[in-house]
Amino acid sequence: MTDLIHFEHPLNERIRTFLRLEHLFLHVDHFRPMADIWSNRAAIDGLLSIITIFSRSDLKTEILKELERHTANLERVRQQPGVDMQALGQVLDDLEQAIHQVYRMDGQIARKLRSNEFLTAILQRSSIPGGGCNFDLPQYHHWLNQSHELRQNQMSEWMHELHPVREAVVLLLNLVRASNLPTQELATQGFFQKTLDSSSPAQLIRVGLPRNTATFTEISGNKHRFSIRFLEVGETSKPVQTTQDVDFQLTACIF
Repeated sequence: MTDLIHFEHPLNERIRTFLRLEHLFLHVDHFRPMADIWSNRAAIDGLLSIITIFSRSDLKTEILKELERHTANLERVRQQPGVDMQALGQVLDDLEQAIHQVYRMDGQIARKLRSNEFLTAILQRSSIPGGGCNFDLPQYHHWLNQSHELRQNQMSEWMHELHPVREAVVLLLNLVRASNLPTQELATQGFFQKTLDSSSPAQLIRVGLPRNTATFTEISGNKHRFSIRFLEVGETSKPVQTTQDVDFQLTACIF
C-alpha cells in the first residue's frame, strides 16, 4: 500500500489548529505565484484566514511549549541503545533553531499584519457575500491591477513575518506524523474502534487508504478512544457505511 490517501483526525485542540495552519499555508503557496487577479484574491483570502487564527489565541506560547516538550522528550531518547545519534542531533538542532526564531518574534504572532490597514479593510468586508467587489474595496481593486512583480513582493513581505512560526508548525507536525509506525488493520463491515493507551497519549490519528478506493473515512474520538467509519459515496444519496470489510493502514501518532 504505497499510493495512499491519508485521512487525519486531531485528538486535541492544539494539533487541530496546527493542521488548519498547515492547510492555509499550502493554500497560499499554491495561489501566490500565479499572476492572475483571481489567484491573488485566493492567496489573500488564505493569508487573512491565517491572521484570524493567530488573533484568537496566544499561539506563540502554545508553539513554544510544544517545541520545548519535544526537545525534552528527544533528549531522553539519547540514553536509549541503537539510536541514530546523527539523525537525532539534526532534529534537536532544528528544534533549537525553531525555538530561537519564535522567541525572537516581536510580540504576538502576526501583530504587524493585524495592524495593517489595507489587510484589515479586506478582512472586515470578507464576511459579507461578495464584499471584496471593486466598488466595496477600490484600494484592493487598484492593488490587484498592479504589476505581478509588485504584488509578489508585497505578498513575500507579508508572509515573511509568519515564516518562523510556519517553520515551527511544519516541524512539529512532521515529528508527530513520524512518531509511530503504521499498522495494517481490518474494519469489519466498515467499522473500526480502538482504545488508546492513556500512558502514551495520542495526538493524531492517520488512516491510509489506496487512492483508487471507493470509500472514505469518518473519524471521531478523543485521547481515550477513537472510531472509524468507512463510507461509500452514493450517486444520489448521502454517503453510507460500507458493508464490506476494509483493509487500511493506521498510525496512532503519540509524540
